[in-house]
Amino acid sequence: MGRRYFGTDGIRGRVGEEPISPETILKLGWAAGRVLLGSERGSVLIGKDTRVSGYLLESALEAGLSAAGADIRLIGPIPTPGIAYLTRTTRAQAGIVISASHNPYEDNGIKFFSSQGTKLADEIESAIEEAMARPLKAVDSGSLGKVRRFPDAAGRYIEFCKSAFPYRLDLDGLRIVVDCAHGATYQTAPHVFGELGAEVIPIGVAPDGFNINRECGSTHPEAARRAVLAHQADLGIALDGDGDRVIMVDHRGEIVDGDRILFIIATHLQRMGQTVPGVVGTLMSNVGLEQALKRFTIPFRRAAVGDRHVMTVLDETGWQLGGEASGHVICLDKSTTGDGTVAALQVLWAMRESGRSLADLAVGMDVYPQTIVNVSVGAGLVAGEIVRARAVQAALREVEARLGEQGRVVLRASGTEPVVRVMVEAKDPALVTELSRGLAEAVERAAATAVA
Repeated sequence: MGRRYFGTDGIRGRVGEEPISPETILKLGWAAGRVLLGSERGSVLIGKDTRVSGYLLESALEAGLSAAGADIRLIGPIPTPGIAYLTRTTRAQAGIVISASHNPYEDNGIKFFSSQGTKLADEIESAIEEAMARPLKAVDSGSLGKVRRFPDAAGRYIEFCKSAFPYRLDLDGLRIVVDCAHGATYQTAPHVFGELGAEVIPIGVAPDGFNINRECGSTHPEAARRAVLAHQADLGIALDGDGDRVIMVDHRGEIVDGDRILFIIATHLQRMGQTVPGVVGTLMSNVGLEQALKRFTIPFRRAAVGDRHVMTVLDETGWQLGGEASGHVICLDKSTTGDGTVAALQVLWAMRESGRSLADLAVGMDVYPQTIVNVSVGAGLVAGEIVRARAVQAALREVEARLGEQGRVVLRASGTEPVVRVMVEAKDPALVTELSRGLAEAVERAAATAVA
């Protein structure tokens, strides 16, 4: 059967609308419990970010899982990679995160992790969807799942993050702005960097259920930039709402995105004498990353957009490092999934080992001018159909012809939002602006025609 609920990163949508409704999430919990546990008795961890809707969805999942006979351990607000880590180390059968990552508070979503702390395979997600199509039948009363709290989860995750930084080094003397986006890292990230010796200036650490990602965090690194300059900090670390993305800011206020972070980590490992068999990026990765790695004889491969697809290529190649310009950075030698805090620590390791600033470490990668335009196509339209529209494809071919071998264009439907993303990259910034604007207008016209 076709996938009705699962997208590129779990299930996501507007709270109160399908599939993020109480009824559907309850059914999802039951179906996931049936598929992931089978006839065995086992436990499932549930964590969340700081959205007000987390309470509602947590209760619905809890009821569904209990009806399937699964025991539940409630963790509360914790970064997504924290659930991946705790699921694996506590020998739980699965982990669930209630989060819509970098989206605004009105959205929410459900992400699953296997007992190994990895995202679920496609066939498992399909099996859960098939189970959701069947009538919900609870186990008998004696077999219902029980619920317990997990009081020391944050502390365990903090210690895990610190273990990703060399024991012989510390962060003494560094002043670091840490922007937690009023999200899931507000109780963990400042402690990680502070306990390693840094002077931490925390921002985005006052969640109220509604302000997650609002003009802060990795999607709005300007907040960290302003704080770095105001406090004359050595660098800034901007995390997203669920803590699996990171964007950094150097002491001059320059943004260091996921592409540059990958470059810094890969070249540092090579300088340390470690073999770097290759790095995985995505279709949206700047060509400057590919060229910079080539100078260091480090192979580079592109995956489809999304950390799930990056992970697939990492598994296929046996490589350890991959990620996206948006800040998803996966260091498989440290974690089973993308982790913004762990990725930032790898950059800090490079700084401490080399004695160089973040700005100096980023110098070796030249970035091609790139513009990404997000065109909203409305919740009632299918973004993929707009991308495939004849007029849009014709406009795409014109852009490709104009660019030739001097640039790249990527046109794709978002897997997490009702938008079409237009990316144009070339050496000439004026050409980038012209072509991206023209292609975005073609998408807007196609969407308007579809509505009419």
